[in-house]
Amino acid sequence: MLLTVTGGSGAGKTTLASALTATAPYVSTRVLHGDDYYFDTPERGVWMRDDAGVPHLDFGSPQSMDIERLTRDANAALAKAAVVIIEGLFARHVTPTARCARFDVFVDLPADLRLVRKIQRKCLLHGFPLDVLLRNYLHHRRAAHELHVEPARCESDLVLDGILPADTLAHQVWSAAGKKL
Repeated sequence: MLLTVTGGSGAGKTTLASALTATAPYVSTRVLHGDDYYFDTPERGVWMRDDAGVPHLDFGSPQSMDIERLTRDANAALAKAAVVIIEGLFARHVTPTARCARFDVFVDLPADLRLVRKIQRKCLLHGFPLDVLLRNYLHHRRAAHELHVEPARCESDLVLDGILPADTLAHQVWSAAGKKL
């Protein structure tokens, strides 16, 4: 089974993927993290210049992600694990060639709480400049979320309330997805 976990930045996708692995119902799992599949050279992806003119990859665009490589890795993982979990902003963009059941999950969390979590993670834990994060959010990331991430909500098999604890969400996913296993 391919299980995708999509939602906005800071919604709790990675935390949910960890909880799903920890609570898997007697099946082998493999997690692929969307953040590991962004392009890293200016020849590929969508690049934008910041206020100082320095180019940066647009992480809010699905064209900045190497979906082909992620799909290849998903196919390889599906040959070895009963459930492959892909978590990331654009997890739903993966269409494996391997025949398998598929279950798409959207983790929903209000924009203000997602922004707070992102500030905690990027600025407080990793020292990213708060003013840059807020400027990016206001001038680009908020609109990119509405354009590229939010449509996945209505295309998903299950929409979760990201305020709930990850273990509770994992139980909800396994209960709903278990019917496809």
